Amino acid sequence: MSNRSNNLAEQRICRLLDENSFMEIGSLVTARNTDFNLADEATPSDGVITGHGLIDGNLVFVYSQDSSVLNGTIGEMHAKKIAAVYDRAMKMGAPVIGLLDCAGVRLQESVDALNALGMIYEKQVMASGVIHVSYKHLTLPTKRMV
Repeated sequence: MSNRSNNLAEQRICRLLDENSFMEIGSLVTARNTDFNLADEATPSDGVITGHGLIDGNLVFVYSQDSSVLNGTIGEMHAKKIAAVYDRAMKMGAPVIGLLDCAGVRLQESVDALNALGMIYEKQVMASGVIHVSYKHLTLPTKRMV
């Protein structure tokens, strides 16, 4: 994996998979959109770590969203990376595990982000018969809002 050793998204993957089995795909992908000052923002892996590894010696594909990148929002390239994971999983007949930590669609990317999100749903439908496991990480407020 990349050098983001304190990244929670990576830590989740490391805890899930067999030791040293994860192969990251698309680590150099960043947000394509430059509108609304997005060019000034660092978007490592466009907020989602994707790849494949082993669980008890069995191949699985996995993606883990990174809420530290643009608050975990789904942009065009973010969604395309997830869709590519489904393509590879369908080709191999392997399950997909999604570790979700997302604030929704990236509004700055408008229709491009919505289209790409639709692509994820399309791939999930096409992958019928491939096991999908999703885990939504919930961050609860530490103080009660009154």
